[in-house]
Amino acid sequence: MKRSKWRERLPRGRLDPQLRSWLVEPGSLTTRCQRACEQFAVRLLRYHLAQPLPDEAVQLVSGRYLAHVREVLLECDAVPVIFAHTMLSTATNGRLGRWMAGLGSRSLGSLLFAHHGFQRGSIEFIRLDARHPLYLRAVLAARLERPPACLWARRSVHALDGQRVLVTEVFLPAILALPA
Repeated sequence: MKRSKWRERLPRGRLDPQLRSWLVEPGSLTTRCQRACEQFAVRLLRYHLAQPLPDEAVQLVSGRYLAHVREVLLECDAVPVIFAHTMLSTATNGRLGRWMAGLGSRSLGSLLFAHHGFQRGSIEFIRLDARHPLYLRAVLAARLERPPACLWARRSVHALDGQRVLVTEVFLPAILALPA
């Protein structure tokens, strides 16, 4: 697999302004989604141990370790709008692992933005295409019949007590139907 090129800046101009506003949202996407729809839900797809993707391993404590992987769909009025993929290295122990394991269908964002001990790193952006595993997972999870050529994603590291969790959010086409 070709290594991905995550960037700290979005390209100028050619990006839909509505999508840009979601990508650069500094706060909780959960909170923003809840404001934008009548019924918000988090659908847990899976929670398991796995090897980090090559472009994720550099963000975690060590890519040699397995990671706790949590994948969910954020849904507004029963329509998937964001595919979220979270990695927590097993190299360190702490309360974050216990918290993540117990989230179920609750939003990780509700934890990250409610607990004042978390420190968020910079947000990085990428345009994913069918060659990237997260594009494929997002398309399959959302059951997109006519997937677009690419999907935009962002990621950031959240740290708490020496543990680092990498949160990647892939924006699905239905995000553009939500009010700003």
